[in-house]
Amino acid sequence: MVAIETSGARGRRRSFDVDEAVETAMKLFHARGYDAVGVAELGTELGIKPPSFYAAFGSKAGLFERALRRYAAGEANIFARAQADGGGVVEVIERTLLLAARLYPERDGVAGCLVLDGARNSADPEARALTAALRTASVSALRDFIAGEAPDRAGALAEFVMIAMMGMSAAARDGVDEAALTAFAEMAGRTFRRELTAEG
Repeated sequence: MVAIETSGARGRRRSFDVDEAVETAMKLFHARGYDAVGVAELGTELGIKPPSFYAAFGSKAGLFERALRRYAAGEANIFARAQADGGGVVEVIERTLLLAARLYPERDGVAGCLVLDGARNSADPEARALTAALRTASVSALRDFIAGEAPDRAGALAEFVMIAMMGMSAAARDGVDEAALTAFAEMAGRTFRRELTAEG
């Protein structure tokens, strides 16, 4: 637990758990998107006043970055989870797509992927840059993995997988259910399998 001291009622000091705050903010950003969550609301939800908020996170974008990193380090890192179970490129990519189909549908008001959709239409260039950097890192990880079997086609195939996942995330946020996403994931997996071995 990482904590800082904040001012409470009548000048008393109380502990503020930064890790819990990041977790709370992550859920808010995931459910509603970066722009829809204001600093005032974050302060209320986290139980801190603006001076303490800025002391802890620097800015709303600073908190968003912490939330993104927490999200990407958890079970939402679908590709890492798929890799952990082993197998060749096709098996891992198919598993990745099917995991996305299972995790992206709406649950408790949250749908899709925070990295792919949390700042998609944001007016804040810093927020967009943060998610873009993580997407770029994800494509690089996919490309490096695929290159083990198809070095000449790894870039295009990695982009194919990322675009498929972006589409699934957006569809889930629009209410598409798990059955439809799974059907799409299976088709995308078959397409990936064919393309992996295609010539040229």
